[in-house]
Amino acid sequence: MAKPIVAIVGRPNVGKSTLFNRLAGGRIAIVDDRPGVTRDRLYFDTEWQNTVMTIVDTGGIDLVEEESTILGQVRLQAAIAMEEADAIVFVVDGQVGLTAEDEALAVLLRRTKKPVIVCVNKTDNFVNNFNAVEFYSLGFGEPIAVSSLHGMNTGDLLDAVVKELPDTGEEFREPDVIRIAVIGRPNVGKSSLVNAIIGQNRTIVSDMAGTTRDAIDTPFKANGQDYIIVDTAGMRKRKNVEEGPERYSVIRALRAVDRSDVVLMVIDGSTGLTEQDKKIAGYADEAGRGLILVINKWDLIEKDQNTMHRMEKQLRQELGFLAYAPILFISALTKQRVSKLPELVSFVAEQQNHRVTTSVLNDVISQAVQLNPAPTDKGRRLKIFYCTQAGVKPPNFIFFVNEPELMHFSYLRYLENQIRKNFGFEGTPVRMTVRQKGGDND
Repeated sequence: MAKPIVAIVGRPNVGKSTLFNRLAGGRIAIVDDRPGVTRDRLYFDTEWQNTVMTIVDTGGIDLVEEESTILGQVRLQAAIAMEEADAIVFVVDGQVGLTAEDEALAVLLRRTKKPVIVCVNKTDNFVNNFNAVEFYSLGFGEPIAVSSLHGMNTGDLLDAVVKELPDTGEEFREPDVIRIAVIGRPNVGKSSLVNAIIGQNRTIVSDMAGTTRDAIDTPFKANGQDYIIVDTAGMRKRKNVEEGPERYSVIRALRAVDRSDVVLMVIDGSTGLTEQDKKIAGYADEAGRGLILVINKWDLIEKDQNTMHRMEKQLRQELGFLAYAPILFISALTKQRVSKLPELVSFVAEQQNHRVTTSVLNDVISQAVQLNPAPTDKGRRLKIFYCTQAGVKPPNFIFFVNEPELMHFSYLRYLENQIRKNFGFEGTPVRMTVRQKGGDND
């Protein structure tokens, strides 16, 4: 299920990044008094009133700048964020008051047909607040005065945002269709891979990074199974717009991951693993999606009989947190091993939905504890009363123990490895939760 998206927009230097940091609960975005410091979008998941949402920080929108300029590129990025958003927080400056730029931006926001909440930032006096009154004329209902710097009234702002978000219930999905998201850095061959899988040129392929702007859904069938594959824009690392205008939509790629069952993480085998690859794969892992590491452009590699083994070993070392993910070396250009992907995707999707009965699970946990006794601390030993699988996609296991603080992360990893050894769960992250069993003492 895709999380609702909330875009924070406004003209330059009204405090959007300060508000973003406040809502995100930390200093995530760069904050500076100079207009135009924020140039690309930032994303962060936050929760309010049991509603999980993705908030998006955007650069200041200057409607008079040409598209070829830096600020013009920022405007394009903000427009993409607004297009994808389920709700928009329109930030204005309560100290400066309503400006012609605010009014012009309001016209643009009305065209989106999206819910808009006016946030009057930099408000210092909440008792005699006259600054918010003039912003009623923007036509978006009651403005909400906040002080992002001091965190005042941000709860009221989030209350208003949650009211405008769509129902977060499970979206309707065809029960037998497996959704695949293809992600990775720009120009690693994602679109070529999609074309190779479906057997036709449904997406534009170019050597120029950033050709894919949208997350494109394409249905296809293989071995009697129905799939929907989503080609996404390349996810660039954050950097100044001057160095490479990011005119494609990362937010659509993130949403495609949230809506997927299995993610194909495409890595350029000719250049090797990068730090950005690790970050992108980490998002799929955190989202709890099935994951396959696809090493593309294998035809470009000078190989000997151990080349594949060496690269797989290197990947396992550098991507230790993805030890569960299968690795497939392919060439989208020559279609080498591409035919294996649909079957592997189906296998991973099955592993994501695999359930283990509580009795069999606890037999395995009991044997694991006998082989490697639970940790102790100051004479207190961890006691595991029982374990149960609470859910799938991803598989989630809950351990009920006497004292959760005694469960060291290394021992929990050991238990996870024992579960995987006995039940598989290949290609899917596994969630492990530790809870105290009420009323029971060691």
